[in-house]
Amino acid sequence: MVHRSIIKELLLSFLLSIIFLNFTLMMEKLLRLSRILSGVGTSAIDIAKIIFYLQPQILILTIPMAMLLSVLLTYGRMNTDNEMIILRGSGMSFRTISVPVVYLGIICFVLSLSMSFYLGPKGGTFLRTKVSEILTTRAPMTIEEGIFNTAFKDIVILVKEKPSPDSLSGIFIVDERKKEEHRIIVAKEGHIVPQHESLAFSLSNGHIYITKKDIFTDIAFGKYHFKLNPSVESAERKNSELTPLELLAASRQFPDRKTQFLLEFHRRLSMPAICLIIILLGPSLSLMAGKSGRLGGLTIGLSVFAIYYTFLLYGENLVRSGRLPHLVGAWMTFVILGLFSLLIFEKVNKK
Repeated sequence: MVHRSIIKELLLSFLLSIIFLNFTLMMEKLLRLSRILSGVGTSAIDIAKIIFYLQPQILILTIPMAMLLSVLLTYGRMNTDNEMIILRGSGMSFRTISVPVVYLGIICFVLSLSMSFYLGPKGGTFLRTKVSEILTTRAPMTIEEGIFNTAFKDIVILVKEKPSPDSLSGIFIVDERKKEEHRIIVAKEGHIVPQHESLAFSLSNGHIYITKKDIFTDIAFGKYHFKLNPSVESAERKNSELTPLELLAASRQFPDRKTQFLLEFHRRLSMPAICLIIILLGPSLSLMAGKSGRLGGLTIGLSVFAIYYTFLLYGENLVRSGRLPHLVGAWMTFVILGLFSLLIFEKVNKK
């Protein structure tokens, strides 16, 4: 009966924490995407799909954080209300009181593992495809007569006239996608040609002016096919979109990028495994925090994860610089936190 009551409170705190954390992290990603999607007439349905596709990758981070916060809030409240003293005085050991956290930890571990191994990569792929689709199909509609269009990254387009939705005349394009080589394209007329995950302009009767260091080139053309990828990311799949098996295969296929693929692979394993450490860490910290209340639990929880991620990134940087083997750098912080959690759990249990 006691365990059931604790589990209910843990689940409620976990749901509230996951909503708060997801909203906080999602806003940063949405603001970054809004700079790309602004001005192309994104619909409410498109925004809803983007938010949905963002969730799996965000949940990889927020599930362990929400679990720790829920444990600190629940057991911290019990400690503040002297319920922990009553339960231990009635003969229940600290290990027995912590059993509900074991159940929550296993659930969170399985959820986090599914996000890390399957749903996260799928969500990232769907997100990139959706953003590319929005920009490819709607960005041409934003090209208006006499107005500079900046919907495409590192490209500015200006047209004098637009006789029809897909035909242009008096075209002026500035292409700065290559930082060391700038291009200015001028054409009398052209047509918009939508393609899969890309957009192209079929230009006629114009010039391409190329500047590279101290070299200036003028190329006249009768027909020119100007292609660009309006995606928020490059067409190449990011590491976050690869499954663990694909990461291992990529590490063998591209030896020069082996380290980054292996670090991403181990991170996919270590992030869900944090849930198992929190089974020991959460209840112990809530008692050690004393009667600091919910605000104290929130502060401790966020501080623990800030420290953990700082040392995790430090270990990965040591691997990239060649100072540590990838296995040591990827799991060093996890092992240290695990040993620390075991020590303080046994210390609190013996009191």
